Amino acid sequence: MEYGLVVRWLVVLLALGAVGVPVTSRLFPRSSTRGAGFALPVAALTLGLVAFWVGRVAFGPIALGVALAVLLALAALAMVDRGALRDGTVALDDDAVERLPDRSVVAETAAVFAVAFLFVVLIRAFDPGVDPSAGEKFLDYGILKSLLRAGTLPPEDMWFAGEPVRYYYGGHLLAALFTTLTATPARFGYNLALAGFYAMLVTAVYDLAGSVAASRGRSRRTAGLLAAFLVGIAGNLHTAGWVFVRALPPGLRGSVAGALGLDATELVTREFSYWTASRVIPRTINEFPLFAWLNGDLHAHMTMTPFLLLGAALAFALYRTPETEPRRRRLLLFGAVPLVGGFQVVLDTWSFPSVFGLAWLALAAAPAPPRTLLPAPLRRKLDARLGRDDGDSRLPAELGRPVVAAALVAGAGLLAVVVAAPFLLVAVAGGGSERELAVLPVEMRSSLGGLLVVHGAFLATFLAGLLGAVGRERPLPVVAGAVALALAGLGVGLPALGLFGVLLVVGWVALRTDRAGFETVLIVGGAGLALVVELVYLNEQAGPGRMNTVFKTYAQVWPLWAAAAGVVLAGMLEAVPRPDASVLWPGEGTRDVAAALFVAVLVVSTGMYAAFAVPAHVNEGYPDEPTLDGTHFVGAFHPSEERAIDWLDAREGQPAILSAPATGVYPGAESRYGHSPTMYQWDASPAASLTGLPTVAGWHHEVGYRGPEAYFSRVRAVDDAYTSRAAAVEALREYDVRYVWVGSAERERYDGRGMIDFASIDGVEVVEEASTPSVTVFRVTESELPSASSLRDDEN
Repeated sequence: MEYGLVVRWLVVLLALGAVGVPVTSRLFPRSSTRGAGFALPVAALTLGLVAFWVGRVAFGPIALGVALAVLLALAALAMVDRGALRDGTVALDDDAVERLPDRSVVAETAAVFAVAFLFVVLIRAFDPGVDPSAGEKFLDYGILKSLLRAGTLPPEDMWFAGEPVRYYYGGHLLAALFTTLTATPARFGYNLALAGFYAMLVTAVYDLAGSVAASRGRSRRTAGLLAAFLVGIAGNLHTAGWVFVRALPPGLRGSVAGALGLDATELVTREFSYWTASRVIPRTINEFPLFAWLNGDLHAHMTMTPFLLLGAALAFALYRTPETEPRRRRLLLFGAVPLVGGFQVVLDTWSFPSVFGLAWLALAAAPAPPRTLLPAPLRRKLDARLGRDDGDSRLPAELGRPVVAAALVAGAGLLAVVVAAPFLLVAVAGGGSERELAVLPVEMRSSLGGLLVVHGAFLATFLAGLLGAVGRERPLPVVAGAVALALAGLGVGLPALGLFGVLLVVGWVALRTDRAGFETVLIVGGAGLALVVELVYLNEQAGPGRMNTVFKTYAQVWPLWAAAAGVVLAGMLEAVPRPDASVLWPGEGTRDVAAALFVAVLVVSTGMYAAFAVPAHVNEGYPDEPTLDGTHFVGAFHPSEERAIDWLDAREGQPAILSAPATGVYPGAESRYGHSPTMYQWDASPAASLTGLPTVAGWHHEVGYRGPEAYFSRVRAVDDAYTSRAAAVEALREYDVRYVWVGSAERERYDGRGMIDFASIDGVEVVEEASTPSVTVFRVTESELPSASSLRDDEN
């Protein structure tokens, strides 16, 4: 076990967080923690954004050095007296020092981060491999290696030689920066970066929930700990349902499972698997954070979560900043939010709209009217047309709130697009696979049972909290309205309308009648996302139907709702019984007992997944000794290829390689070609994925990035190159190939179908030190290659 690396990473990440504390204390002066839990995300955001732009000229140590200098400069500017600085002297700003969080808060935040970090280190030490089965590790590790090899950005696509990566690579960029900063080999940096992103997520949700709770007069630590549990440990209710159904008499199991909307066969006959809880709703992916980190991809839907919560924290700051501070509000909206939103495009483009959706909700629901951010002449015209919020024309002004907020947030969104422009010009303007927004057919909608299993714990929490808040004085009309909306959803075949629609309607009423706080903004935001995927989806190459839409959207809902639930649950535990609540909570002491029981049941039921999954994961039997080496499995399970991969990995730069494409049957394929390997198996582009050296045509994923015509034309060229000496020379020249890989996949795909001997071509020779009985690596010297026409004449 690499304990020294673990300590090094923990120290470096905490040090970066310490540098970020002065900046967050400026951003969040009203927060009870001064944003201490967001210090590392802010520092990471700074490093990432600067390196993203500087990397256009020079990436690697140069970009990292400039980024560190900018981060230190921002921290210094946050602490110095600007008036003294203008006079040519340097002095600390007493107000800035006063704004810093208490040492106890900093120590507490560091402790939460360290525990979360070490928890994932433990998990990854017993399952470190970046193997391709059941996940995207070959994609993620390949991008990380490509970045570490890159001289400039964007990095070259290891599955499409000569072209830049079109996948959102912001999380891999940060992992590469952390790996470089700690002088860590990529095979260890992959798993340590996973631990770092998880710890950032848990710490961020702990801080956000605690700060919102403190603003509501509730326990900061209680809310923070509950939120941290829900985001870091809790799973959905699938495992609790599995335990419940299997405890029933055999004759009842099938019918009860069906009533819950679950797969009776899976629940009744199969043993526990960590995987099935992420596939509850048919033809979708319903991941939650613990599943994602157990599975171990360094994927965009995971790396974006701390920064999505940073966007939520900025929305909270907008929500709390009073009307008397328009300059601060404008700096937050048009300065900080676009930076977070712009980097979110590079981290995970799916979550880019959510950053601005939260800002829009915060502006529209905040005590300070959004129109007060407009220039004075425009504000006066708007006041004359709509009336003021506190005047006689309250309704028009109320209706105008979301419209004005949307216009303001749209301006911030345009600034974010400018921040992300270098990525967008490559990923979007470069063309590729077609995507369109499609209406979801009725038969593809989620069932009531499936929605309750996936979201039930949060829904119960929020409905109890919101209905109690809004219906405190007149509970029966509120409950009746909620029931009517739920029945209407069932009546039109849209159960999500009842579940999430109630949260949207009741949540907005609670916000605009001062019966709720910012946690309700998070509830409404999550409910809106969950409802949208029941109405429309993005029709694209990634996954069948709406699979990817639900996958990438639910990944955002969970952390937002975890933060909100921590606040709501803390309020339940601390609620003082009121006489006017006797209708909902009869009895003077009943409310406290019921709240404690509710929280206990929720913790136990959602914690069952971790209770089964973590021990099973740790006790799987590989490796024999704990390690964080992501490529350890190569020597353990594929020793015959290890030497060849290590030799290629030692090459400098990004010389292109030729290997079998990872796709099955494709348009225009001739019968003489085999159709393996396919994706998610060892033979699928291992040399490119584990070294970062670009292959001419890699995984079928490229169809989603480039479109079928571009990808399959390369696949055909590669297939021809392995079966025709003339085509081989053409491909080697066109794609500037320096090495040819012939392993088990190539032999299976082309043997018996006329695979050529590359050594028979002038300018191509066997690399003896890289070759084994099962793998042959050839070196290509382009200047010595014969003409393709002369070889074609020979073949004819």
